[in-house]
Amino acid sequence: MTPVRVLAVASEVYPIIKTGGLADVAGALPIALKAHGVEMRTLMPGYPDVMRLLSGADEIRSWPDYFGGPGRLLAGSRAGLDLFVLDVPHLYARPGNPYVTSEGADWPDNGVRFAALSRVAADIGHGLVASFVPDLVHAHDWQAGLAPAYLHYDGGRRPGTVITIHNMAYQGKFDRDLANAVGLPWNASFDVHGLEYFGGISFLKAGLQLADRITTVSPTYAREIQSDEGGMGLGGLLRERASVLSGILNGIDIDVWNPQTDPHIAYRFGAQDLTFRAANKAVLQQQFNLDSSDESPLLGVISRLSWQKGLDLLLEAIPTILEHGMQLALLGSGERDLQDRFQAAARANPGRIGVLIGYDEILAHLIQAGSDALLVPSRFEPCGLTQLCALRYGAVPIVSRVGGLEDTIVDIGEAGRDATGFKFGPVTADALAGTLRKAKAAFHDKATWRRLQRSGLATDVSWRNRAGEYAALYRSLMAARGV
Repeated sequence: MTPVRVLAVASEVYPIIKTGGLADVAGALPIALKAHGVEMRTLMPGYPDVMRLLSGADEIRSWPDYFGGPGRLLAGSRAGLDLFVLDVPHLYARPGNPYVTSEGADWPDNGVRFAALSRVAADIGHGLVASFVPDLVHAHDWQAGLAPAYLHYDGGRRPGTVITIHNMAYQGKFDRDLANAVGLPWNASFDVHGLEYFGGISFLKAGLQLADRITTVSPTYAREIQSDEGGMGLGGLLRERASVLSGILNGIDIDVWNPQTDPHIAYRFGAQDLTFRAANKAVLQQQFNLDSSDESPLLGVISRLSWQKGLDLLLEAIPTILEHGMQLALLGSGERDLQDRFQAAARANPGRIGVLIGYDEILAHLIQAGSDALLVPSRFEPCGLTQLCALRYGAVPIVSRVGGLEDTIVDIGEAGRDATGFKFGPVTADALAGTLRKAKAAFHDKATWRRLQRSGLATDVSWRNRAGEYAALYRSLMAARGV
């Protein structure tokens, strides 16, 4: 097996810093790739939490002026991950969310902040770190989208490049003047075949245009984003580059998400004995101030509260939930209107609907272990990870027929396959309500419900095979480049 060296570039990496599924992938994939002969090191920004966790990291390079202030490149390790950290305090030493201010607005210099990350990625690709010269640079989402662009416009010999789309909705769009400010050649780069995007520039578009290979996080989403609607302005480009576009499903870390060893749940259990799920359900009901009941189907939601996630449809389905004796435990945050409406629903229906605004990793594990069903009604979903965790914990997924949800859940009505959950389409409130009624009937047929749980628990949701697909992609690209 030919060894491969890959530099991954990501704006967040679990368990160091996380705002969404990108961090889970960036944290789990490098470890899973080791079994496939791939040495991956990950470059990330030096946010305050990162610097605290990597105290004592080695300094590899320093600059008196890096994009407007002093900067350093550090090397260290954490949680089995080999890391490069770009420590540029005037860009990254800010509290809270790495992308937005405390008021929820994007940091006004986000373009410069993530151009700096991409620039040093390209420099590492060119040999900045003599002990680690990568064969490939793998950029994740728009925040790393300029890495393939810098490598392309630098000219000369360079590593191969891959970009992964985790969500087309986030494209890194900025004013055209930024291209010059971050050191890209204006005449060459501000072009329809470069960064130019409706008169401005887009970091994601640059990566999609200039990377050697494009991946996204499920086969169905790879097809959806080639449409005008799913591509969100970039469908035409993706149709043009369809020959280098592939969909590789995400996995989850089955050591972190393991009900037999999980320290965050009230009672541990295994696939062969689900008895303690009932005890976890009772604790979950207490946490959300829900009535204690074994016979009420408890629906769990762990989600960003947004239009994309279909949470407005769930609000419309609350009469169905109440009419059919179901309960709802929701953990999430997002759009203020949705937060207010869910909190109002909880106040109006004590004991039936429980809502906690925010995110709590421990509580997320308990929801998976104690919910009877896990609800993901997204309008579009590149892959989705919560439904994979649900399969692992015996919570039956109820999902929309989009993206990775379509690829990872087998509907109870599909012939010839072991069903693992319920899928609904079109993505409307009526379709969701109808599927909730179907799930409620199945819940009270204990043999049917247990079959759904056991099929889910038997599903391989790990990175094992998915990492192998990435390794094959890397080797294919190297072969095409004559490496």
